[in-house]
Order: sequence, then structure tokens, then C-alpha cells
Amino acid sequence: MTIESFLYDVQHSRLYWWALVYFAAYPIATSIMWITTAWLFRLRWEEADPPAPPHPEGWPTVTVLVPAHNEEAVIRRALTAVLAMDYPDLEVIVVDDGSTDRTVDALVSLIANSRIRLVRKVTNEGKALALNDALPLARGELVLILDADAEPAPDMLHWLVPHFQHARVAAVTGNPRVRNTESFIARLQAIEFSSIVSLLRRSQRIWGRITTVSGVVTLLRRSAVLDVGGFSPNMPTEDIELTWKLQKRFYDVRYEPRAICWMTVPLSYKGLWHQRLRWSRGLMQVMRKHADILAHWRLRRMWPVFAESFLSTMWALCFVSLTSIWGVSYAVGMPPVGASPIPNLWGMTIGTLCLLQLVVGALIDRRYDQSILRFYPYAVWYPILYWMFLAMATVIALPYLIRRPGHDPVTWTTQRAGSGS
Repeated sequence: MTIESFLYDVQHSRLYWWALVYFAAYPIATSIMWITTAWLFRLRWEEADPPAPPHPEGWPTVTVLVPAHNEEAVIRRALTAVLAMDYPDLEVIVVDDGSTDRTVDALVSLIANSRIRLVRKVTNEGKALALNDALPLARGELVLILDADAEPAPDMLHWLVPHFQHARVAAVTGNPRVRNTESFIARLQAIEFSSIVSLLRRSQRIWGRITTVSGVVTLLRRSAVLDVGGFSPNMPTEDIELTWKLQKRFYDVRYEPRAICWMTVPLSYKGLWHQRLRWSRGLMQVMRKHADILAHWRLRRMWPVFAESFLSTMWALCFVSLTSIWGVSYAVGMPPVGASPIPNLWGMTIGTLCLLQLVVGALIDRRYDQSILRFYPYAVWYPILYWMFLAMATVIALPYLIRRPGHDPVTWTTQRAGSGS
């Protein structure tokens, strides 16, 4: 069989045509859904001129946990922002998890502050175990998890804490914003966090369940975390796994867009690739581990979250597979079926809705990050370049959808210098 005849058979098969339809329909349907439901969230929970954050009855103690591994470049700046938060009863625990750089040296002058405690671990055992080891040391029932590069806004806790007046609330995730926007790839991520991450979390709050809290900034109820067994050391994305465990136990997990936290993102393609590959692998393992939710009617509110995660994974597979087939077809001089170098109706519709979604997300988040619209011109590269980049990471991570998670803890691989982590 020649390559031409093989390509002909493939492109005239029923599976190929189903893949074509799904490839075109999925981004159209999801863009419309995300835009409308995120706007409903905006109308219901975000006022045009937000009032001053409400004060709960007596401010409860909040313990800030900052796990760190080789973070000398960013941790001092982050902790300075933490100590500047406007909150009356705050303690800070930094867990140095086997750092081999000068992370501890960067903290020497700050440790003199009575609100900061340092826990030093000799062995790098990973973020999840670092958090589990620190939880029993926390004085507060409310525990704020911050990455070592996170710089919270002074009023951030004023927006997060009032949610916990409701007994079933176990976690509230904040709104991470990109601080280091000096490179092309970082500016694409700034657009992504407004128009994909924040938009999707708003949408999922309308559904009633969310895929994940942000590992960068989340306020947790300690008793709820302990109730579900704490963080899972053998999962590469402990934040996604904890979110699903809490919601399977019928705890409420929320998103608070007014709780702003600035973060450092990868500045290089290599750094971003390693980060997104880890995220993809983590999501695959979470879907595998918690696929049992589909068998239980009482967990039906988790079904949309599972379906969205699975369908987006299948779309990435279609994207990479079809693009590969089309590339080979053009290479052998055989115009592919269903593809054209000139944008057609489907392509223009997908591109237009993608750009509309990006601008809606940027407009909603503009009140929290006034510079975000400056980066909107970069959005044209999102469906052209960024989609394929993320889709390839998803496809490479696909084996983890069927692979059983190991027993050993997932350790840190921080590469902060130059590329982020």
C-alpha cells in the first residue's frame, strides 16, 4: 500500500469524518458556553463598582503556608508582599523542602519577624508532603496556600475569608495575575489566565463544581483538607486532586475573582512546556483515579467537570492527529480532505469565537488588571500557535489516562532562573 492510498483510505473513513466534525464543533460550542456562563457569573457576583470587602464576624486566624524548593530568586519578594497584607491575625509558615540553592539565606532577615516560622526539610519530598507536614503546625483553621513566587494584593484575604462563614465551604481560590510580562510567551499566558482560566472558573461556578483550585493561591479549611486525607504526594498536580476529593465529599469549592495575587510565569518555551506537560499528566491521573464518579448518581454534579476535562482531551487528540494527517498529505502533494490553507467558514467561525472569548475574558478582568488589554493584540497568536503547543502536551500525557499513579512522592523540579517553573 502506498502512502497516497493509505491517506485516501484514512480521509474517507467514518472515523475521520467524525473527528472533523468534532474538531470544528467543540471549540464553537465551548466558546459560546464559556462566554455566556462567565457573563452570568459576572452579573450575579461581580458588581460594576465592587464595594469594600465585607468583614466577617471577628477575623479568624489565617495561617499562610509557603512551600519552597530552590526559590531564592523570588521568595523574599513574595514574603514581603505576604507580610504587607492587611489582615489582623496572620501567621506565616515557610517550608523549605530540601533546597540546594540559597533559599534559606534569602529569608534570614525576614525570619526575625515574629509572624514567620521556618520549617527545614533536608530531603526534597515534593510540594504535597511539604504541605502535609506543615498542616499540623498551623494555628489557624483557615490555611492560605501560596506558591513561593506569589505576591498577594493587600486586601486579598478580605475577599477570601468571608466565604468561610458558610460551613460547607472548604476552599476558595483567588485570581492569579501574571506579573512578569516581559516576553512574548508570558504575554500569551497573561491573556490565557484572563480569557481561559478565569473565564472557565467563572463558568464552572455556574455549574456548581470546578476542575481545580489554583495551586498559586487558595484559602482552605484545614479540617476539610484533613477529612479527605490531605494532599496526595503521588499526584503531579496535588491542587487538582484535592479539588476533586473535596467535591466528592460534597464540600463547596469557590472562585473569588476579586482576590488578586500576582505570580511569575515561565518566560521560555522550555519552561512552559515542562509546566504544561506536568499539568496535563496530573489531570489525566486525576480523571483515571476519580472515574468512579460516573457510576454514582449522588456525584452527578461532578459529571460536567469530568466531561469537560475528557472532551477537551479528545479535542486535543483530534487537533494533533488531523494536523499531522494534513501535513503529510501536503508533503506528498495530495490536498487533504476537509482542510484548506485559505480560511473557510468553519475556520473563520472558530477563530472569531476564540478571539471573542479572549476579549470578553480580558474585559471582565480589566478591573483587576488594568494592563491586560495592552496584550490583546497577542491574542491572534493564541489559536494559531498556543493551541497546538498545549494540544501536543495533552497528547503526550495521554498514557497517564490509563496508567496507575505510582506510590513514590512527586518531587520538585523548580527551574525559576530565566524560565519560571
